[in-house]
Parts: sequence; C-alpha cells; structure tokens
Amino acid sequence: MTVRIGVEEEFHVIDVESGELAPQADAVLGRLGRRAEGCTREFAQSVVEANSGVHQNLEDLRADLAASRARLDRAASSQGLAIAAAGTAPLTRLGTVPTTSDERYLHMADEYRRLADEQLICGAQVHIDVPDRDTAVRAMCAITPWLPPLLALSASSPFWLGADTGYASWRTMVWQRWPTSGPPACFAGAEDYDRTLDELVRSGVISDPGMIYYDLRPSAHLQTLELRICDACPRVETVVLIAALFRALVTEACEKVRTTGSAGCDGRHEWLRAATWRAARSGLEGDLVDPVTRLAAPAPEVVRGMLRRLRPRLEEYGDREVVEALTEEALARGSAAHRLRRKAAEEDLLAAVDDVLAQTRGETLRPARGRRDRGRVRSLHPRRDGWTAASA
Repeated sequence: MTVRIGVEEEFHVIDVESGELAPQADAVLGRLGRRAEGCTREFAQSVVEANSGVHQNLEDLRADLAASRARLDRAASSQGLAIAAAGTAPLTRLGTVPTTSDERYLHMADEYRRLADEQLICGAQVHIDVPDRDTAVRAMCAITPWLPPLLALSASSPFWLGADTGYASWRTMVWQRWPTSGPPACFAGAEDYDRTLDELVRSGVISDPGMIYYDLRPSAHLQTLELRICDACPRVETVVLIAALFRALVTEACEKVRTTGSAGCDGRHEWLRAATWRAARSGLEGDLVDPVTRLAAPAPEVVRGMLRRLRPRLEEYGDREVVEALTEEALARGSAAHRLRRKAAEEDLLAAVDDVLAQTRGETLRPARGRRDRGRVRSLHPRRDGWTAASA
C-alpha cells in the first residue's frame, strides 16, 4: 500500500508588541475566510490548528506545512498578531486566555479545573496510513519505545509563566497530568483496545473516546496511527524529520505484525514513562534512555542508533539522504529548547519569543547589535529553502 503522512500543527497566537498569548484564534481564522479550510480552533482561545493534506513525498509535505504557516502568518500579522510553533509560549500568564466556546470544551474546563486552565500548550501530531485498525493497535508495542527520542527532537518548551523550568519540554509535564495521557498499554488487538476505551468512558473519568491522550493511538476517524508525544516545532524541517522517522517506525512494526502475528512486545512498559520524562528533561542536550539497552546514553547516540535501525525503511521510501541530513543538522543545532535558552540568555525572553516567531515563518533573526527593538520584529531576513544543513 502507499503509506502516506499527514500532520496537524498547533500554533500559539501571540501579540507582537508584548510577546504574550492573545486569545484571538477566532480573529485569525476569521481573516482567513475561504482559505481557512484545514484550520480550526482548539481548547484555548489562543491556539489555532492547521491540518495538512496527505502526502507520500517529504518535499510535498514540507511545502504544504510551509504554505499553511504562511497563510496563518498573513492572517495574524494584519491584526498585530503572529503565530508561534512551540510547546509553550515563554511569556504566558494564567487567567488571561478563556476556553473556546464549545460545549465539549466548556464541560472539560468545568470538570478538570486547574488542569484545563493551564492547557496553554501546543503539539505536532503525525498520522501514518496503516493496513487496518487491528494491525495498528498490535503494532503500537514495537513503536512506543522509540517515541521518547522523537520527543527529544521536538523539545521546544523550556519556559513557563515567564520562567525557565529546567526542562526541554515542559509541555510534556503539563500534558501528562491528564488521566489518559502517556505511553499506551499493551493491547491484544483492536477489540481489546476499544473495550478499554469503553471502560474508561463508563468510569466517568473521561467523557468521550476523544479524550484518550496516549502518546500513540489509532485514529478514531482515519485509518492511521497518530503520534501525539511531540512539542510543536519552530522549524518545519523538524516536523518533516519526525514524520519521516515515524513513518519508518510504523511501517516496520506493521510489517512485523503481518509476517509474525506479533509486535514482539515483552509486556514491560513501566520504563516508558521514565524514558519520556528523561527526554522531556534533557532534549538533545543530555542522556536519553536507549530503547534497546534501556540504559542511559547520549541523545545523539540514541538518535543515530534509531536512524541505523530504520535505514532499510527510509531507503524504501527514498527518504534516507534527506533524513540523515536533517538528523545531523538537528543534532548540530541542538533542540529548539536549547536555542531558546541561549537567545534568552543573550538578550531576554521577548527576544526568544521573536526568534520563535521568525522560525515559525521560516525566517532567521540577524545577530543583535546592542539592545533589540521591542516593537514589531524588524530584524528578519528570509532563509533559503532547501534540504541541506548549510542552506537552513
């Protein structure tokens, strides 16, 4: 079968002057008009979501994501706003962003209180075609050990409420407080998985199956597996890299289920939450838990090990050279969290916000000369498109 990729990206809406979250998602979407297809509101009124088309080719996916960001940016900038692709917005204040006026969202806000109040986070979700729902559920066990390295690649949320959390992905810490988040359990198949969902809804802890927030789950309405562990990524290239690696993981696991009837799970999932915590804490700048040895290892070693493991699948889709280049670029640059910290240390948090806005547009900030202008970002220049590290 043709194994396609689709991506959902969430974006913070930012007031350009202050750098803070702005509850203006409806204003941005309204300005899009007929071009709003594929874009929607989210739980908080400061978040918009853009859904890509489905693509087999990575370059087509990148072009789609870049075009979607450009449309949203134009709609936002005409109102003194901007969009930011990051797990958290550095300059966030609680109590300033209402819940989107939707019956389901309002019920969640009332039921989960402070947890819902602090849902001011953004992620990037990736969908990959699967042969059928049963294969997808059985394949999850082989995929989940490799999700923490993908989180580390995406980590972009070191700041929360204007302070450094010490984490590369504080979004993960916020997200994992939901009662049905984190690594999925091991399921015998789709029937077992669906029975678990029904039990959770009947328990009253969640109100509907859409509140299953596992790091990996079969889509409720598409024939796909959905990756949900990742922060929103400032750079489109990071999203493309993660999507390509995830496709390789999914196709490898589904093929194993097809040929052997099993994903080869040993039933030991207790270490996965710890591995996720490690990735959220360290990003690419420290150790990760190696999925093979389950021991601490430097992040570049773990990521390159995943690349070697997936090379046959990457070659099958013609992705190997692009993915290898993007991987080495990502490791050389460091995580987005690391780059944000460096920018904040060199200047301040508003400069870090400006940097995220620029990267979301596909631009880079020129080196600062003295104290930067705190108004609308002016010191921007477009980066050249392309896949090589040198041109990014």
